[in-house]
Amino acid sequence: MSLDHYYLLGRSGLRVSRLALGTMNFGTGGFHAAYGKTEDEARPILRRYLEAGGNFVDTADFYTAGESETIIGNLLAEAGVRDRVVLTTKFTNSVDPADPNAGGNGRKHMIRAVEASLRRLRTDYLDLFLLHTWDRITPVEEVVRTFDDLTRAGKIRYAGLSDVPSWYAARAQTLAEAHSLVPMVSLQLPYSLIDRTIEREHVAMSQSLGLGITAWSPLGGGFLTGKYRSTDQGPTGEGRLSGAGSAGLSWTERDWRLLAALEGVAGKLGVPMAQVALNWVAGRPGVAAAIVGASSADQLDANLSALDFELPDELRAELDEASAVPPDSVYRMFTPGYQNWLVSPGLKVGDKPSGYAPSVRNWVPGDAA
Repeated sequence: MSLDHYYLLGRSGLRVSRLALGTMNFGTGGFHAAYGKTEDEARPILRRYLEAGGNFVDTADFYTAGESETIIGNLLAEAGVRDRVVLTTKFTNSVDPADPNAGGNGRKHMIRAVEASLRRLRTDYLDLFLLHTWDRITPVEEVVRTFDDLTRAGKIRYAGLSDVPSWYAARAQTLAEAHSLVPMVSLQLPYSLIDRTIEREHVAMSQSLGLGITAWSPLGGGFLTGKYRSTDQGPTGEGRLSGAGSAGLSWTERDWRLLAALEGVAGKLGVPMAQVALNWVAGRPGVAAAIVGASSADQLDANLSALDFELPDELRAELDEASAVPPDSVYRMFTPGYQNWLVSPGLKVGDKPSGYAPSVRNWVPGDAA
């Protein structure tokens, strides 16, 4: 179990681990209190991640009403490792229901949010500052300009987006490029075997415009661990998704068939289902990192081992097929078969040949680097 391989995040020089540590459960306040961890409980989780070589830590000002940031700030200061960590936080959610400018993505809130996060995290800069969620009304020009101003002021090193429409991300990046403003380097989105929605537009857009995708909920809220099962009496299992009104009530026959396929692949490899699901996400096109959370250091160890094996092509194909969602509407026109019929019937036409742009790696394959 080691995270000693680092890759560039999007079109930037920032090196990050392929598995990022999610800290939504650090703290016992606010919306996430039901499964939150105290500072003493969070300490061994963060320590284990850092000991494994991980350097990519993700939080948000909204997580546990700001406690997540406070705990991370305390623990990083305690360990004396602030500068080696790529520290990411996010803004959008309201911090004061009585103030209309205490939430959203406007300049006033962005600046207030970054200052408050810096205080809680006990640092004078953020490595990566993300817009948490599209608020539908703030002009994208204002967001991009404020990102640029915060970068020039030394408050943040890099900017990025989370949970936005693909057109919005494309618009933001194009504005930044056209006006020589700081570009976005990261796009955080939900992505897993059970939810491949972002493949419709976000993935290709990110690859084209230099945004490295960081995948949240790569285990589908725990569904892909196998903790939930389908019975004649309905879904069973203990977890955040098993209660009344939870997302688990919407699981479909397709989802249960996917789970069976995942279990079969895991059995062939002799590893837990969660590791296979994480490995699949981390190896998908456009994905820079998968975000993993943990309730204990032992659970984190198991998750971090997800990159200790190669997923064979034939088994990856099994998962691809089991999790595939057939394209509908206009998206059917963009499939290889339709394009071949429409554009080049009888011919084999592609973009670039295999091997045209091999990856650049600053180590010798086989070295114990």
